Amino acid sequence: MKNESEIFIRTEPMEWEQVAPGMKRKFMGFDDAIMMVKVHFDKGGIGARHEHLHSQTTYVVSGKFEVTVGEKTEILHEGDGFYIPPHIEHGALCLEEGILIDVFSPVREDFLSSIPGYSK
Repeated sequence: MKNESEIFIRTEPMEWEQVAPGMKRKFMGFDDAIMMVKVHFDKGGIGARHEHLHSQTTYVVSGKFEVTVGEKTEILHEGDGFYIPPHIEHGALCLEEGILIDVFSPVREDFLSSIPGYSK
């Protein structure tokens, strides 16, 4: 069975999923090959350092973030982005409240069970 979201996703009525203190997310669409996630950070929110098998690219919609990918750290603002190769440790600290759009390939199977209404 193929994993995939609805064709059109309206996020306004969708509840945020709290994933860590100061960090919550909404799923924006996915299939087996790709997944997009909207992540809101409160100031001081931490995306703990971790790694995964997925390629990831992220767009900074708003706010200010200290982002570490591997051994490199930069301060990123609205309109910036970053790429994370598979199996590279990374994390983020939110310096000013903001939103990131994360895109993963392939789909983050570990996220699927938390999608409201999703069943395999």
